[in-house]
Amino acid sequence: MSDAPLRQRWPMPAQPRPIVILGAGGIVRDAHLPAYRRAGFTVAGLYDRDRARAEALAGEWGIATVFGSLEEAVAQDAVFDIAAPPTAHADLLGALRGGATALIQKPFGRDLAMATALRDLAKARGLTVAVNFQLRFSPMMLALRDALARGHFGTLTEIEVHLNLVTPWHLFPHLKADERVEILSHSIHYLDTIRALVGSPAAVFARSYGHPSSDLAPTRTSAILDYGAPLRATLSINHHHDFGRKFQDASFRVEGSDGAAMVKLGLLLDYPTGEPDELWLARRGGEWTQVPLKGAWFPDAFVGPMANLQRFAAGEDAMLETGVDDAWRTMALVEACYQSMEMAGTPVAQG
Repeated sequence: MSDAPLRQRWPMPAQPRPIVILGAGGIVRDAHLPAYRRAGFTVAGLYDRDRARAEALAGEWGIATVFGSLEEAVAQDAVFDIAAPPTAHADLLGALRGGATALIQKPFGRDLAMATALRDLAKARGLTVAVNFQLRFSPMMLALRDALARGHFGTLTEIEVHLNLVTPWHLFPHLKADERVEILSHSIHYLDTIRALVGSPAAVFARSYGHPSSDLAPTRTSAILDYGAPLRATLSINHHHDFGRKFQDASFRVEGSDGAAMVKLGLLLDYPTGEPDELWLARRGGEWTQVPLKGAWFPDAFVGPMANLQRFAAGEDAMLETGVDDAWRTMALVEACYQSMEMAGTPVAQG
């Protein structure tokens, strides 16, 4: 592998366009606005149905304009950041002018049927739309993808995502009414990132379970993604290991015939404060080396989707990484996981 530094940032558009954000919730405050300020994007204004919330956020971040209506907001000459729940996506996309450019919050609908409708709506109205699957744009994952492209791993043999930690689900009260929680709202990040690395699997086996301490829909997941030999790809996700930090873990491991990588998803440990992300690489027979990271999942990963979208719309990027077709394929994998849960496993003889 080349000794040149691994890629950790998506290039910015040559002429960044202003952004109008539709929605003023916590993810905008904690990730979108910090990322855009760090990258040098201009936020031209905010809109939220709760105007007081939008005004408070605008005041906190020095944003001069809060739009009084959706019609006023979408009339702007800007790129639109739709930071709203999936149930609002169709109405907000439908309100945009034909040919507009927009980034919408993940997930891409609540299920594959909704994703299909959103994809078809965007295409019918000539919209350039990307979905904010941002983990694949984080410094650690961009570097991992670059290492893969440079041949660091040889023939891939292992991809494993392992979480054993405590997630403060009380910070997400909007999930209480949802029938789908863990995979749709959380593990979708890993499924999308695995797809960014190696494409979609041919099949999947998955199970999700609840926990006695939680009144949410299932929040623990096991999944096997079938890519055929020699690649084994698995997820083991437990959000309820409430027994201290010692054995908590949030890791993304990749191995091949020639090399390996271990990623620490630091954000998830003591969320939302988090710990530093880490990326370690090794060659067979060699020592592990830590790759210095220039940023973290939050907020830096949120720059990439917007930068790629604007560059694609301007003709600077040939591919829209998380455009509606690719986002639909991530949702197809999510849907396959849920469908798998409805299917019986192979019975075990009881003797």
